[in-house]
Amino acid sequence: MKFAAFALAASAIALTATADTTESAAPAEDAPATYTVEDAKADRASWRAVDPERLFIFNTNKGRILIEAFPEVAPKHFEQFSTIIRSGDYAGTKFHRVIEGFMAQGGDIRAINGVGSGLPGIEAEFTFRRNPEEMPLDYAIGERDDADNGYINGFPITTRPLWLAQDLGNETIESWIPHCAGVVSTARLGNDVNSGNSQFFLMRGHTEHLDKQYTAWGRVLDGQDVVMSIKKGPDGTDGVVTDPDTLESAAVAADLPEGERPQAWVMRTDSDLFADLITGPGRPHVCSLPPVPTVVED
Repeated sequence: MKFAAFALAASAIALTATADTTESAAPAEDAPATYTVEDAKADRASWRAVDPERLFIFNTNKGRILIEAFPEVAPKHFEQFSTIIRSGDYAGTKFHRVIEGFMAQGGDIRAINGVGSGLPGIEAEFTFRRNPEEMPLDYAIGERDDADNGYINGFPITTRPLWLAQDLGNETIESWIPHCAGVVSTARLGNDVNSGNSQFFLMRGHTEHLDKQYTAWGRVLDGQDVVMSIKKGPDGTDGVVTDPDTLESAAVAADLPEGERPQAWVMRTDSDLFADLITGPGRPHVCSLPPVPTVVED
């Protein structure tokens, strides 16, 4: 199987890199397909507009990062991160821990104001249960009954296979967002699985051992190049950065005047257009494939 390439617009945290950390997949050798905002607007069967309530804008000293959240996967995390973004408390926080090929960690409000977010820790939402009739895989990698990864709403998803749920007589299936490059997840303190609060990390590579251990709740739609440019920590410091880059401001797109907010469209992963991008035999892991096409209008 080959996924066509395309062009697209400090507290101690128990988060460590191990040997399963890999860089994101290299682009396919084919000439990349290009898409425009006009393409998306003209083909609503193949593209969906991102809900501005789910679109988070991170303005860093290196550039802008647009993140789409997936509330159905981690509703408590969506509520808390939305609240913190709207509070303005992320302004001036640092990307204090950045590891090459792994992740960029930020959101340490306590280091800025001495007290933190003022909100309680968030109950872990490492996995979610989905009814395959109500929330099917839009695109299953492999035979649908046997598939253990694919896409929902453009998000990479890892899941227990459908046949297992059927054999056990379950109506729902355990699923989760894997820690692919571009995924946004939640840092926590030590072994306390419910201690996530304001700190997040942006994945710079695929790291499978984080799956089902940390709550992933979003993905970068635009600005992964910015994520990759964030200053990393020197070797031997566990990624702790001297003179780190800054998250200058954060906003929920819905809170901006309609004429001033960025608008994003994502290719529908239940569309024929998306299916046509995938050709050939094989069952690659979803994290080895490039991100789903996105176009952005400012």
